[in-house]
Amino acid sequence: MSIERVFVIGAGLMGHGIAQVSAAVGKSVTLSDRTPELAEKGKARIAGNLARQVEKGKLEQGAAEAILARIATSVGADAAAGHDIVIEAVFEDEAIKRETWGRLTAAADASAIFASNTSSISITSLATATDRPAKFIGLHFFSPVPVMRLIEIIRGLETDDATAAACRAFAMELGKTVIESR
Repeated sequence: MSIERVFVIGAGLMGHGIAQVSAAVGKSVTLSDRTPELAEKGKARIAGNLARQVEKGKLEQGAAEAILARIATSVGADAAAGHDIVIEAVFEDEAIKRETWGRLTAAADASAIFASNTSSISITSLATATDRPAKFIGLHFFSPVPVMRLIEIIRGLETDDATAAACRAFAMELGKTVIESR
């Protein structure tokens, strides 16, 4: 499975970084949060990051504009439909994450891969909040996402091989060094 359309819920430090690196490699991205203001604030942070890269001569202005143009914003889980992968980067609280996954399950396509950016909550446990534990995985990005090259891919007990392979390929497209665990 090729990942071309990325939905990121949680536009804070990790979420906007994940959106930025995804858009930088040509993915179509939707960055979502609880309010339009929070989603737009995440996109504004990306714009600031890109502007600094242009100022330093590390990125052309046209490339920065193209990256930003590939990022749409939305509110909540409703816009998750039509995306190949849904990446959750909300507050590190299991109850909040489980509630978020419940809403995402109702909104996302049945074929979408679900990935959590959690660093401390069981992927197997979070997968039970969805209808697709076989398509649920951990993608633990390191902060700041655009700078750090490492990503940890964490399989749950039911994560299937196709999901792991698609996420490994996606991480490599992002230029990340992959470590895998269970």
